[in-house]
Amino acid sequence: MRILLTADPGVTVPPLGYGGIERIVDGLVRHYESIGHEVFLLATAGSTSPASRSVDWAAGAPRSVWSTWQNALQLRRWTREFHADVVHSFSRLAYLGPLLPASIPKIMSYQRHTGGRKIGIASRLGRNSLRFTGCSEFICAMGRRAGGRWHAIPNFVDPRSIRFAPHVVVDAPLLFLSRVESIKGPDVAIAIARASGRRLIIAGNHADCGPERVYWDAKIAPHLGRDGIEYVGEVDDSQKSVLLGQAAALVVPIQWDEPFGIVFAESLAAGTPVITCARGALPEIIRPGETGFFIRSVVEGVEAVRRLPELDRAACRGDAETRFSLAACATQYLALYHELHNARAGRQH
Repeated sequence: MRILLTADPGVTVPPLGYGGIERIVDGLVRHYESIGHEVFLLATAGSTSPASRSVDWAAGAPRSVWSTWQNALQLRRWTREFHADVVHSFSRLAYLGPLLPASIPKIMSYQRHTGGRKIGIASRLGRNSLRFTGCSEFICAMGRRAGGRWHAIPNFVDPRSIRFAPHVVVDAPLLFLSRVESIKGPDVAIAIARASGRRLIIAGNHADCGPERVYWDAKIAPHLGRDGIEYVGEVDDSQKSVLLGQAAALVVPIQWDEPFGIVFAESLAAGTPVITCARGALPEIIRPGETGFFIRSVVEGVEAVRRLPELDRAACRGDAETRFSLAACATQYLALYHELHNARAGRQH
């Protein structure tokens, strides 16, 4: 199959630093090429993902209606020249505009909160040739209110890149691994660790200005270096794997509706259970009492820490491999590609 994938202008594929969607696109490119498909990648200049062919966006990051239209016309052109069997967009819905009335199968994927009139318009123009995916059923439910046919396909990790740690030491620390901002609940994680008498490692970047800097200065900084609370800053993939493997649990008590949260799947891949809140997509990721616990307060967080020995780290790893591995999720996308491709062939005959 000839698959045309797009990633938003602005970040290379794979990203040099943080960039969740670009990592997803890179993983799909590598997997599909490895099993014999041809992949055309339309992405930012400097992308090194090993597609059969790669092209840079004509107008780069959209700065105007004209630059958006240039990118949309470029996508239509390369769809024809590559003779694509399917177009899968992880970029902007507007870029699919000129292709919407065409019969070629099109998939628009969302990893963030979504909705709005544009989705309804696109679904009417695209008719049977257009499908939407969300990284969780939570996101799909938001999208369906606007229109179109939606499929929940989770974000994924490559378990081979995350070391499985079947055991940790008795006094293993808790870990907060995420951007250190109020919606992720690091202050709640600190309170849980202190009340539990456990060490807590905090890893992730934080704001240098604005309300989140005020939050950092007031709620986080005063606790660092005291009572076993340690801040190690932003970490790379290798450091992340080590931290997850050494932790008794990932404690990220989110205070918002998380669209997915790749760090939770990464934690399970390391064998590390998760303590968090049942908001957004988290009920789709964590199995309470099996791979982690949901909490609503610091008191419940302390009880969850006490119950960590009840959980099986091998079960966490197995769940990640079954539901959130690159192979498992890429297969779901591929099944959708084939469904749309076969439906098109049937209509043409």
